[in-house]
Amino acid sequence: MASLTSSSIGRKYAMALSALFLLSFLVLHLVVNLLSLFGPEVYNNASNFMGYNPLVQFVMQPILVAGVIFHFVMGFVLEIRNRNARPIKYGMNNGAANSTWMSRNMIISGLVILAFLGLHMYDFWYHEISYKYVEGLPVEQERFYTDLHNKFANPIRVGIYIISFILLGLHLAHGFQSSFQSIGARHPKYTPALKAFGTWFSIIIPVGFIIIALFHFLTQ
Repeated sequence: MASLTSSSIGRKYAMALSALFLLSFLVLHLVVNLLSLFGPEVYNNASNFMGYNPLVQFVMQPILVAGVIFHFVMGFVLEIRNRNARPIKYGMNNGAANSTWMSRNMIISGLVILAFLGLHMYDFWYHEISYKYVEGLPVEQERFYTDLHNKFANPIRVGIYIISFILLGLHLAHGFQSSFQSIGARHPKYTPALKAFGTWFSIIIPVGFIIIALFHFLTQ
């Protein structure tokens, strides 16, 4: 890992791989939470499996946490190095003429998403860990849907989630294609399809999460 992150190309490659890993998690996370739209039983069954599966809890979950930390730390490192390497600031060099606002401000959207992750982990992960491993409470399969549903009773929390999901979409719009380019997927034959898929991905994922939040808010 040290050799992979010791060079500029290696750091970008590592950043891209961690991004692709997190993209796969987003898909899985969205699919599981979309089940809540079909009623408590199906969502509780899926959540109970994920919540008490040793492979998920003690292998996949730590890997996910490590992946999130690595991605954000590497993103900050790359941003700092890129800014230090620029002899002329974007504002003086008309950066808008050659790049999008999001591509120049990934660090801003990243910080907002990081803050949102803190709220999200407090809302769900922290209480889940406390319930199972700190308080040692018994398995109660029916609690998963109730917990999710009650979290979206507060309109302020729902608004924060929606804004965060929109910023996530903007972040994905640039990050998706950039990740594939960093690992060498730049062939002209595949670039248009990859760009189109990335655009749809950056729309579908946030919209799916927004639908979940609004559904539970409107069905209180």
